[in-house]
Amino acid sequence: MLGIISLGTLGLTLGSILTIVGFVAYAADNATLNLVGFFYGFPLLLGGLALKANELKPIPFSQATTPSVLALRTQQATVTQNKIRKDITRFCYGQEAHLDRALAYLGLSPSDEERPVVTGLRETEVQGAYALILEFDSPLIPLDIWQKKLEKMTKYFAPNVEVKITQPAEDRIELELITTQQ
Repeated sequence: MLGIISLGTLGLTLGSILTIVGFVAYAADNATLNLVGFFYGFPLLLGGLALKANELKPIPFSQATTPSVLALRTQQATVTQNKIRKDITRFCYGQEAHLDRALAYLGLSPSDEERPVVTGLRETEVQGAYALILEFDSPLIPLDIWQKKLEKMTKYFAPNVEVKITQPAEDRIELELITTQQ
């Protein structure tokens, strides 16, 4: 639940309200509200600013998931697929980019400038199996480098996941994580 709400925006909103109440209470000579506004509002405001400055927005689904694919997800999705889907579709704090550690481990992120960026995801059915497809903008890492990392990716996303890499357009890479039958 908290992943779909921006904690930075929440902190900014509550902090601003309490801080304004504190200033108004100070002008009205109300010591209790004045203290509440300054001792709670100002730290919340600063915390909200800090979170907002370090906020990583959720990645949107590029197409709606059909009910049949949702049923497949509940039956077949692996722990890894669910974790990736939940991680990139929520607000995150303290990360450079979605999947930055995974891409660095796989050797697909030599620097921050060259790192592929997740731009979307979708869920689909591939020959009766659940598939999570991650869409990357990858202008500096070509398809052949992605394909050289295929074996490492298969081990990384294991167990029970087949990895396929496609290039639907120039500078675009799709990473398919397909559930294999156990």
